[in-house]
Amino acid sequence: MHLRDLTQFLKELADNNNRPWFIMNKPRYDILREEFLQVVTEMIAGVGKFDPAVKFSNPKKAMFRINRDVRFAHDKSPYKTRFSAAVAPNDMRRPSQTGGPTYYMQIDGQGRLLFGAGEYMPPAGRLKALRQHMVDDAAGFKKVLKNKKLRLTFGDIRDEGKLMRPPKGFDADHEHIEYIKLKSFFVWTEIDVPMNQPELLVPLIVNGLKDAFPLVQWMREAKEETEAE
Repeated sequence: MHLRDLTQFLKELADNNNRPWFIMNKPRYDILREEFLQVVTEMIAGVGKFDPAVKFSNPKKAMFRINRDVRFAHDKSPYKTRFSAAVAPNDMRRPSQTGGPTYYMQIDGQGRLLFGAGEYMPPAGRLKALRQHMVDDAAGFKKVLKNKKLRLTFGDIRDEGKLMRPPKGFDADHEHIEYIKLKSFFVWTEIDVPMNQPELLVPLIVNGLKDAFPLVQWMREAKEETEAE
């Protein structure tokens, strides 16, 4: 992938976020999009080696569109200023709607690479299941939190959107209550894009995501209650 061309395009897009500019520069975008597709394809192949559940994910479905959904947004800029992709079993690109852990990566115009894994703002049923899983498998969750590779690469689970008080039905004195208060369960890190060594991009992402696999495995064990239950 021509990383300098990609970041330069995204930087210019941030400064000219309008349809006329984008149409004029669409040939550049089309080339970069095809190159990014190859990156995502290689990423899926790499992740599939340690997580067979995503081995046959469709890279085209994993990639996010450049167009923003501005229907309810205050910012009406029509385009995203990043290239991004999310990989999950059965091509569930939007885990916030379907539930289940996902691997995510993005590159922006500032030359930053962000990647991580988990569930961002899962739906209510899935959120409850994850919280209950922390109670039912407290020891297993503690083991994940102490995983050396996970903590070295990502640190702790991000506390964005954390509740001030424990959710209804959960013991305020539970050992994992600070995590039970979370509304998202995601780990991520951000590093510089390897501009001068583009061949390192995919290995960096794959090796990093491998460190998040223990969390992904644990989250997959959380089961939602059915109506019959």
